Amino acid sequence: MNLQTDFLIIGSGIAGLSLALKASAKGKVTVVTKKHKKDSNTNYAQGGIAAVLSGTDSFKSHKKDTENAGAGLCKTEVVELIVKNGPKVIQDLIDWGVQFTQENNSENYDLGREGGHSQNRVIHADDLTGKEIERALVSSCQEDPNIEILEDHFAFDLLTEYHLNGLEGFNKNEINCFGAYVWDTKNSVVKIYRAKFTILATGGMGRVYQHTTNPPIATGDGVAIAYRAGAKVANLEFMQFHPTTLYAPGKPTFLISEAVRGHGGKLRTTDKKTFMRDYSPNQKSLAPRDIVARAIDAELKKRGDEFVYLDVTHLAPDKTKSKFPNIWRTCKNYLNIDITKEMIPVVPSAHYQCGGIITNLKGETNINRLYACGEVACTGLHGANRLASNSLLEAIVMSEAISQEILTKNLNDYSLPLFKEWDEEGTVTAEELVLIAHNVTEIQTLMWDYVGIVRSNQKLARASKRIELIKKEIKAFYERTKLNTELLEVRNLVACADLIVRCAEMRTESRGLNYNTDYPKMNSEKKDSVIWRFE
Repeated sequence: MNLQTDFLIIGSGIAGLSLALKASAKGKVTVVTKKHKKDSNTNYAQGGIAAVLSGTDSFKSHKKDTENAGAGLCKTEVVELIVKNGPKVIQDLIDWGVQFTQENNSENYDLGREGGHSQNRVIHADDLTGKEIERALVSSCQEDPNIEILEDHFAFDLLTEYHLNGLEGFNKNEINCFGAYVWDTKNSVVKIYRAKFTILATGGMGRVYQHTTNPPIATGDGVAIAYRAGAKVANLEFMQFHPTTLYAPGKPTFLISEAVRGHGGKLRTTDKKTFMRDYSPNQKSLAPRDIVARAIDAELKKRGDEFVYLDVTHLAPDKTKSKFPNIWRTCKNYLNIDITKEMIPVVPSAHYQCGGIITNLKGETNINRLYACGEVACTGLHGANRLASNSLLEAIVMSEAISQEILTKNLNDYSLPLFKEWDEEGTVTAEELVLIAHNVTEIQTLMWDYVGIVRSNQKLARASKRIELIKKEIKAFYERTKLNTELLEVRNLVACADLIVRCAEMRTESRGLNYNTDYPKMNSEKKDSVIWRFE
């Protein structure tokens, strides 16, 4: 089934939907998302968006904070572009109907402060910023006749010359993207979506790990399909572990926003002693996430505890409840604790992938007509560690950069070849999905144990060896089995796990989010860990 659109956007978070709203002025936009249109990492974001919106703040200060967190790997020109465009994209969101929290009895927006920031610059919608942004963007897209959002559609491979001619005549240095193979999960049919431009906005890969703040859909689909098509990826060893997720065994993972520490929350051991002074004497509980996550990890291992506490009981109860209503409510529902009176048990969890598909300042990848933005991309903004609340900022600024680029194109200049229908001959229906479930569990467990907050060469070698075996198992299963969502996801998960380990093995130093006990110091050489399928 060959279908056609002008702009194929894969993913329905802030990056994909904001780009759809801009691209619709030029042509037909098709947004595909493998679950519900509101299922995205954006929807789970609590803290807010970092931007220079106060007269006491400055672009210079925001840039400095970003680069300090990035541990020497931030690209200056990217940081400057994204920081300087912050106020503009915030206004775009307001124009689309996002309702940010205002100060009491004031028209000014309430600006929070999070770890690593030297100023209050995080604009938010209470503690449900992502949900509010997603609501407004979905509503605006639904009102646009040029935008079609397809739920329950899973893009599982990109269309390139390889799918026309195989390897014969395939020029690995001049690859073009013509769209994607899309699995209609409800009707169990493969659709061929041809597009003049394809944009990956699929979010992250937190589900590679056993413990994550990410939703179930975050299986690294964008990185996996781009890499298979020949896109270059980099810095995947820099997985950010959020220091504070609610410790509530048996309950869905729930993030305790960085803004709680910005509000004055203090980290304590189970015997109620503060400990962050030992790891970051100046910033203490407001240190960047990599420092805080390693500190908590060290305390848990040293003491044999399963969690530490985040304490806000010393703060004004009414202000805490009004500032964090969803966190207060969830802690009450999950653990029956009132956070204004009782401390919050927290543990680190995989949260954000700082690396991804390499793009330039226009969002272009090394594959022609393929763009990427948001968490799936590696622009160079985050370097070795993302500054809190820079993620939504990057996503919308880079979607704006892509829109400016594609809106200059003449759509008539781009032709689209026809592709053969998907052939399932020789495959059988998977009768034992338990085999896939076991593969997923094994990937997540070994990544958590061996490629987590603290790594070593021995752990990486063990992970690499086992992942290689799982890759072969899944490849064989994929080739003989009819498509299903679980199979497509585990195929992408193992691809991303493999790429994370390979990047980590290339990083013979400890920098930012990559801490290797065999290389406890940083090297003087500052370089990205780049992997390309056709090397």
